[in-house]
Amino acid sequence: MVESKSRTFLAFCFSFIFGVGVWSWSVEARWGIFLYGILFLIILCLVWYWREKTRRFILLCLLFFCLGSLRFLWSMPDCTNAKNVCFFNGERKKIVGWIGAEPTREISQTKYILKSALGKVLLVMPIEPAFDYGDELMISCSLQAPKDQLDSVFSYRQYLAKDDIYTICNNPKILEIKKDVQGNIFMRKILSWKNIVQNQVGELWTEPEATLMGGILYGARAGFSDELKNNFNRAGITHIVAVSGYNVTIIAQWLLVFFIGIGLWRRQAFWGVVTMIILFVIFTGASSSVVRAGIMGILVLVAGQLGKMSRIGNVLVLTAGAMVLLNPFILVWDTGFQLSFLATLGLVYVSPVLKQIFESRVGVNNETPPLSLPLKEGETAKLDMFKIIFCNEVLISTLSAIIATLPFMLFTFGRISVVAPIANVLVLWIIPWLMLLGFVAIVVSFIFYPLGQVIAWVTGLGLKYVIILAEWFGEKDWSAWEFSLPWWGMIILYLLMVYLINSKKVQMADN
Repeated sequence: MVESKSRTFLAFCFSFIFGVGVWSWSVEARWGIFLYGILFLIILCLVWYWREKTRRFILLCLLFFCLGSLRFLWSMPDCTNAKNVCFFNGERKKIVGWIGAEPTREISQTKYILKSALGKVLLVMPIEPAFDYGDELMISCSLQAPKDQLDSVFSYRQYLAKDDIYTICNNPKILEIKKDVQGNIFMRKILSWKNIVQNQVGELWTEPEATLMGGILYGARAGFSDELKNNFNRAGITHIVAVSGYNVTIIAQWLLVFFIGIGLWRRQAFWGVVTMIILFVIFTGASSSVVRAGIMGILVLVAGQLGKMSRIGNVLVLTAGAMVLLNPFILVWDTGFQLSFLATLGLVYVSPVLKQIFESRVGVNNETPPLSLPLKEGETAKLDMFKIIFCNEVLISTLSAIIATLPFMLFTFGRISVVAPIANVLVLWIIPWLMLLGFVAIVVSFIFYPLGQVIAWVTGLGLKYVIILAEWFGEKDWSAWEFSLPWWGMIILYLLMVYLINSKKVQMADN
């Protein structure tokens, strides 16, 4: 490892990530002074032992571990300082700030992120009056610290902390309003266009089809009832209406199949999907979670273009290290990031193993190169769709993501959907068509509304199909089992998974 530059670089990345991860479980800032002392000693030892490769390597790993730990500590707010809004938690205060992100509009309430000079505050307010990104508000309210449920593994406090939110305000009193005076003009324009599209979606489809279309296009779920949300969850298809790296990675694979199925070369399909992901990120407002989702989705495609597993692993680790460097809280506190990364690992490492097992068991002679390999210029990409869908991309990519995320989901959510593989295969094939027809219906409706309605009606049949499947699978008592996995059980399962994958890779290489 010491002689290999790529492995050395990977070791440094892992050391930095490990340092962030360790400190995410223990956020005592008072240990920071010891870290500075250790950092100073490591630098002295590096100067002394720089010519010895092995000792230099070990010391550099320790250095990056300390830097990761310090990066996490530097990001923690000092709630004992009156310069931070969390200092005033438990008091009633007047605050002036502006809506710094797209509001989260739900059935019974709306959540706003208020950016003030002292930090961010999460406002939980009724649906009316409604505010938009860039509006400046003067409010008076009782500030509270986020609280966790004692009987839940999920931490609401950490979920908000990843976005630098440590204070909540419920039903504030609005003292003054100034419309569209803050924020980025470009962002205001994008969100304005998005609001127009949302209104048009509400005109073209009724609920819950309208919310499902909004969820597929830009991650909206406000119109779903709690019962329907639970059915989607139990059926294991919630990811199709969530803006996360998990669903973007899955849909990216399906869009690749879709573009190839309509006659594009793989290289053209690759750039087509990348373009759609970038446009999707911009259209949804380019929030940090959506940007991370887009990065993970593009990574799956880049992994297919690289082909070599070692290079893919390097890209994944480097990306994870860069994202953790920008926001150290996402490593342990952001479930979306963890699911995104695990799903990506599944598509990259588990998928080839499942593909080989499936082909050997059913006797498929895959004469065409898999989609994960790039074609030469001018080579045709019109492949056997049956082989693509059932042998390479649909079932295998879905199962790969499910297998890679299952131990983590059992630990975090304590539930396993036994119908998820079947439900995903039955649903995911239609998602690219719904995205295409839904987009066309919206665009056409602005030009000639009656024609847009016709296209929307046809698309509505597909939306009803998805909802009926979600309800049928989700309402069954046996569709999901409550099963909680302890942290050590999760680690054992992942170690076993790594062992089995490596064993299968060795067997495949020998054959």
